[in-house]
Amino acid sequence: MSLEAEATSVRTWQIGVIPGLLQTGEYARELMTSIGMSEAVETKVDALVEVRLARQAVLTRETPVNLWAIIAESALRTRCVGTGVMRDQLGRLLERGRRPNVTIQVLPSDSPPHVGQMGSYSVLGFEDYADLDVVHVESLTSALYVEDGGQVGVYRDAFERLRAAALSVELSAECIEQIREDH
Repeated sequence: MSLEAEATSVRTWQIGVIPGLLQTGEYARELMTSIGMSEAVETKVDALVEVRLARQAVLTRETPVNLWAIIAESALRTRCVGTGVMRDQLGRLLERGRRPNVTIQVLPSDSPPHVGQMGSYSVLGFEDYADLDVVHVESLTSALYVEDGGQVGVYRDAFERLRAAALSVELSAECIEQIREDH
């Protein structure tokens, strides 16, 4: 969280979920409840949701972080248990995507094989210190922070390849709206 708060940019690729900085409370709650693999997590869902939502302040602070999110279409088509949860979540994406510091692209499900199939990740950028960029890779039980410049460069290049393969921002918004109508 502290790295995210200090970052000037976040470039994130998400293959299975909506990025945390764009999640609604109900979507986050359903997600955390679903992936909670222990009673310890299950008893802390409310607190975890609160923290997730508090993190989103980086998008609206005086000098907001620039967020570029590429989301796999399949993540947008997730069927949530709660009525209207995914519809509201998709509405949030459309609303946040209109902000000048937020860019959202969708990578269609029928895309050919691509580098993103290896997993989700985020590149946290620090404008004045580009050599200090950090990659965050989250898993079910832990997180990996990649700081080696050469490895960070590989992730940056992979993000650019995903960006080029994804729908344009305009077509992505149309895709999200269409999926929202289907929910």
